[in-house]
Amino acid sequence: MANSRSSFLLLYSARALRGFGDGFATIVLPVYLAKIGFDAAQIGLVAAAALLGTAVLTLAIGFAAPRHDLRRLLIAGAVLMIATGIAFPVFEQIGPLIAVAFFGTVNPSTGDIGVLIPIEHAALAQGAADHDRTRVFARYSLIGALSMAAGALAAATPQLLTRIGMSELVALRTMFYGYAVLGVASAAIYSCLPRGNVEHRSAAAPLSASRGVVYKLAALFSIDAFAGGFVVQSLLAVWLFKRFDMSLAAASLFFFWSGVLSAFSYPLAAIIARRIGLVNTMVFTHVPSSLFLIFAALSPNLAVALGFLLLRSALSQMDVPTRSSYVMAVVTPPERPTAASVTAVPRSLASSLSPALAGVLLGGSFLGAPLVICGVLKILYDGALLFSFRHIKPPEERFARS
Repeated sequence: MANSRSSFLLLYSARALRGFGDGFATIVLPVYLAKIGFDAAQIGLVAAAALLGTAVLTLAIGFAAPRHDLRRLLIAGAVLMIATGIAFPVFEQIGPLIAVAFFGTVNPSTGDIGVLIPIEHAALAQGAADHDRTRVFARYSLIGALSMAAGALAAATPQLLTRIGMSELVALRTMFYGYAVLGVASAAIYSCLPRGNVEHRSAAAPLSASRGVVYKLAALFSIDAFAGGFVVQSLLAVWLFKRFDMSLAAASLFFFWSGVLSAFSYPLAAIIARRIGLVNTMVFTHVPSSLFLIFAALSPNLAVALGFLLLRSALSQMDVPTRSSYVMAVVTPPERPTAASVTAVPRSLASSLSPALAGVLLGGSFLGAPLVICGVLKILYDGALLFSFRHIKPPEERFARS
C-alpha cells in the first residue's frame, strides 16, 4: 500500500465519507440532545465522553498498529462507525448516550482527532517522500475539511424533512442512520486496500530513538487540544444558538463556509511551510486565529461574531497538515504508526476534559468565556512550541539549508 497511488486515492475517498458524516453529526448532535431534554452542561458531558473514548481507542490501536494489518484496523473502525450511527437514535437517557459517545466514532470537533486518523496518517507517510510528505497531508486535510463543510451544509436536512411532514425528532434520528450508511461505504472502500501493508513487524518497543521528542510533542499538543475542547464544533454551535438565537439552517450554512475556508488553508499551509518551515507555519498562523476567536467572544452582534469566526477558520487549521507532517518527519519509519497514536491520544484525552467545563460556562452569565479561555491557552501553546522545537528540523528543511 505504501507505494500505491491507488491506495492513497482509496484513503482519500474514505476520509471524504467520514468527514461528510462528522460534518453533519457534530451539528445535529447538540440539537438532537437538546430536543430530548438535555441542557448545555449535559451536552458538554456527551462531547467529553466522545473525546475521552476516542483517546482510549486510539491508544489501543496505536499499540496494535505496528504488529497488525492496517487494512484490518481501518475496517474495524468503519464497523464501529456503523454501530455508532445505529445506536445513537435508540437511547434518550444520559447514561446510555454517554456510553455510545465513549465507544463510538462521532467526532464533536473539527480537527484531526479520531480513531482512524492515526492509522491513515501512518499509511500515508509510508508512501510519501520527504519532499512531498506535507503536500500529501495537505491533500488529506483538504479533502477532510471540504467533506466536513459539505456535511455541515447537510445538517439543515432535518428542517427540510419537517416541511414534508416528518417530525423533528424522527428527522434528527434519520441523520444518524445516514451516518451509519457512510460507515458501510467506508468499510467497503477499506476492504479494497491491499493486504500486508505493515511496514515493520517487531516485538521491540514501538518507540525507541524518538521517544523523547514524541513525548514532548504529545505534551504540547495536549495543551492545544485542551484549549480546543472549549470550542469543539458542537459547543460552538450551542454558543451560537444561545448567544444569538441562531437557527439550525443558518448554523449549517455558517459551518459550511467555515469548513470551506479551513479546507483551502491546507494547501496554502504546505506552500508556506516550504518557505518558512513547518514549526513556523504552525505558530505564525495559529496566533492570529486565536486572537480572532477572542474578538468573536467579545462581539456585540451576530454579524461581527461570524466575521471573526470566519477569519479564524481561514487560519486556525493550517497547523493540521504541518503538525502531522512534522511528527512523521522527526521519527524513524518503524515508529510512525505508534508516534501518530501517541501524539493523538493525549490530544483526545486533554480535549475530553474541557467540553464538560465549557458546557457549565455556557450556562453562566458570560457565554463567551469558553472562547476566551481557548484563545489564551492556544497562544501560550504556540509560544511553547516555537521555543521548544524551532531548532529541530525535518529532513527536507535540513537538506535545503545544507
